[in-house]
Amino acid sequence: GTFQPAHQDWTMAQPLRTEVALLFSLFFSPLAGGQTFAPAQKQLVLETTHGALIMEVFPAAAPNHVSTFLERIRAGFYVGTTFHMAIPRAIVQGGDPLTRDPANRDRYGAGGLMELEQEFNELSHLRGTVSSVLVPGNPDSAGSQFFICVSDQPQLDGKYTSFGRVVEGFQVLEAISDLPADDQKKLIERVQITATYERGRPPAPRVPFGDTPADELANYTVVLRTELGEIEIGFFPEDAPRHVRQFLRFSELGLYTGTRFHRVIPGFVIQGGAFGTRKEPIPREHTRYVRPLQPEFSKRKHVRGIVSMARGGDLDSAVDSFFIVLAPTPGLDEKYTIFGQVVEGIDTVDGISQIPTRGAAPIVPIFLQDVRLKVRE
Repeated sequence: GTFQPAHQDWTMAQPLRTEVALLFSLFFSPLAGGQTFAPAQKQLVLETTHGALIMEVFPAAAPNHVSTFLERIRAGFYVGTTFHMAIPRAIVQGGDPLTRDPANRDRYGAGGLMELEQEFNELSHLRGTVSSVLVPGNPDSAGSQFFICVSDQPQLDGKYTSFGRVVEGFQVLEAISDLPADDQKKLIERVQITATYERGRPPAPRVPFGDTPADELANYTVVLRTELGEIEIGFFPEDAPRHVRQFLRFSELGLYTGTRFHRVIPGFVIQGGAFGTRKEPIPREHTRYVRPLQPEFSKRKHVRGIVSMARGGDLDSAVDSFFIVLAPTPGLDEKYTIFGQVVEGIDTVDGISQIPTRGAAPIVPIFLQDVRLKVRE
């Protein structure tokens, strides 16, 4: 989002004044590029009074910052310190050794600086990125203090030394950022770090249908349950393996559940599945699977019951939304990717096509109440 600095009381002590200026300066830095770095073999755990944050660090991006951070994690340096400042859904900041003592509240933000020279890199300030705090105007003033991006802040790229990223615990991070704060963005509640340690990297999560042979994809069907009945869809992986694989993946992950048929044109198509129509947003851990598809045109015809993937003007813009053809429509042939057909429930399709609309939008939403996979017998 867009952030505007609040009015500041410049009568406070100089060290705290410097820190507040830093927090607000974060949002007005030019954009730099991004690059992928390999994470260290082990992950780092910061347990807090609000839950655990799991981090990865990137030695190639900032070797001195990473090695110093690791030493402090292993030594328990951060235990007893707090996340002391925050901007809701934007930034949280911690690591100041002064925060161990509540009596130092007026000085929070002044400790643990002026220890490390800058190692600016191309690790972009995406959601979860961990970077070192700096004294404004001094790029070589980093130390134990760090901030974490609660949302993407690409304008910080190249201006602060990024060295890590939160990979688990985003709800904890967001909850901390939303806590009540005073007019200097200092959190009123003590969010204390209670333990820090390393852990082995868990195995990579299975990618649904990531390694299923293309010819086996035809063994599956997907059943869409609506209040008007069920629609069962079979697939043509021999013609559109990428589209079939992605549709099955989205179905298994439950991403289509809660979407709706948002476009109904009698005698033409019913269209649904757009993630923007979900009652709840897609879980963040699944967003990495949401990618546009290159077309896989075939000689199949858009006849009654065919399931084809919707797209925008760009041929490579198909992602989630699909349509079911109500009558032969040769104008769509070899322009949209056919990947399946209705094998049961064409009467439900007809029922949806007859509901009242305003323009092409149904007056009463028809949601996909449940989407499940079946294996052909």
